[in-house]
Amino acid sequence: MERLGRYIRPYVLYILFTMAIKLLGSGLELLIPFFMEKILDDVVPTGEKPMIFAFGGLMLLCAGGCLAANVVANRMSAVSSGKITRKLRYDLFEKLESLSAAQMDRLTVPSAESRLTSDTYNINQLLARVQRLGVRAPILLLGGVFMMLGMDAVLALVLVMLLPLIGVIVYIVTKKSVPLYKEEQTVLDRVVRVLQENITGVRVIKALSKTEYEKSRFNDVNEELTAIDRKAGLITAATNPSTSLVLNLGLTLVVLIGAFRVNAGSTKSGVIITFLTYFVMILNAMLGITRIFVMWSKGEASAHRVADVLELGKDLQPEPEAEPSSEADPPHVEFRHVTFSYTGVGENISDLSFSLRRGESLGILGGTGSGKSTVISLLMRFYDPQQGEILIDGKNVRSYPAAELREKFGAAFQNDFVMEGTIAENIRFFRDIPDDELSRAARDAQAEEFIRNRKEGMDYPVAVRGNNLSGGQKQRLLISRALASDPEILVLDDSSSALDYRTDAELRKALKRNYGRTTTVLIAQRISSIRSCTKILVLSDGKTIGFGTHDELMRSCEEYRLIADSQMGEGKGAV
Repeated sequence: MERLGRYIRPYVLYILFTMAIKLLGSGLELLIPFFMEKILDDVVPTGEKPMIFAFGGLMLLCAGGCLAANVVANRMSAVSSGKITRKLRYDLFEKLESLSAAQMDRLTVPSAESRLTSDTYNINQLLARVQRLGVRAPILLLGGVFMMLGMDAVLALVLVMLLPLIGVIVYIVTKKSVPLYKEEQTVLDRVVRVLQENITGVRVIKALSKTEYEKSRFNDVNEELTAIDRKAGLITAATNPSTSLVLNLGLTLVVLIGAFRVNAGSTKSGVIITFLTYFVMILNAMLGITRIFVMWSKGEASAHRVADVLELGKDLQPEPEAEPSSEADPPHVEFRHVTFSYTGVGENISDLSFSLRRGESLGILGGTGSGKSTVISLLMRFYDPQQGEILIDGKNVRSYPAAELREKFGAAFQNDFVMEGTIAENIRFFRDIPDDELSRAARDAQAEEFIRNRKEGMDYPVAVRGNNLSGGQKQRLLISRALASDPEILVLDDSSSALDYRTDAELRKALKRNYGRTTTVLIAQRISSIRSCTKILVLSDGKTIGFGTHDELMRSCEEYRLIADSQMGEGKGAV
């Protein structure tokens, strides 16, 4: 928890005040049995009713004050723990948003989700429990022992001797449970991942009749989580009964020894009754302390997981330009001998070089896994290459601040998303873009027709993930979003695959007509979508097997020619 201390420090005085109120309430609670002992041993034998009512009134005042103090303190603890968790959760979300693609790959999305939800919840519960029980339980425990020592030291020592044994039990349980709760959170990440995959791919799962298989896959990871949780639960569950057993044995000894001492006149019967009351307080206090340790086990494991993310170093920071370009008119986009690997084992991109002048277009073609989308990720600096340079306007992308670099791009990715909201909100996407620019972008992306057919027009409500739109409509909406900011570089990563040939052709005409100064990088599976590009790059296993215009590739690249002939008809690819 010390790694998250900076979130607690602003509320230290507030928390101390909360604990002071708890201390007051606990002190008042300890006085109730003391006044009861006075009534039984000192007042009742004298028969003075006014004194009975006086002490009874004091007991009522203590009970009322204790209730009020606990209610106020509990509400204050909920407020402070909620504010701390809110700040922590916000910073964690902000940190996750700032992570590079490589860092997120290592962390994984399911793990990020569970850290942002269940881990922060565990921390919240720990903060609240410590404030509620962290003062009350120890005060009742130590205060109860102190009060008993003042009444009868011999009887009190019976219980005092048992406390070290209880401390050993709590220590062993805590030591064994913390690693289990850490492991449980890791397995929970896998549960989230499997669930996320099932929700995302539910249509494919049903279409291929793999429901039973997915049930079995989820059951396996769910059983693993259950087994770890059961093991951790059995260990922590042993705390309460073992603690109760030790204290109840002590209580039995107190009653037996107390009976002999009463008969011998060494103590009074009221003391024995008061001892029983204090014993109940001590028992509840010990149970409260064990609950704190159980919650501490979960909270500590979660705090380490959250802190591990918050303490991640900043990746892909701007680097000083080693040597300014000496070219008077450098290419707008240039790759120089770029080599990249996601894992460091095998190359996903090998010695890739090409350049584009402003306003030129590059079509990228290749099979699945050939490295097409990786080229886009490197260009936008989601990753850095292990070798080579990527330049925009003659300046290495590593030297651009992230915000400045990303402002140059308008992008529609292969697996992009549509959020719940209106069509206008999806196109604008929280940017300061006038309505007429939204309309222009929708028109150029060939989305104007289907938007106009909606009664609400741009205010048409889009469902989560765009489930009330067809595949082609979603793609046109995403292309509209990419065009709305009038970008310097337009990236379309297989984002027109659901468009019919006529709409695709109209889109390419609009891009050529209205975005003449925009450099376009287009990934497509259709030859018809990229044949008019200034340059075409053909990839296979991350290697360049063809580069040039459509006509040049028809003569020089056999794989390109085979794809063109298969899509456009034998002998028509060269037309």
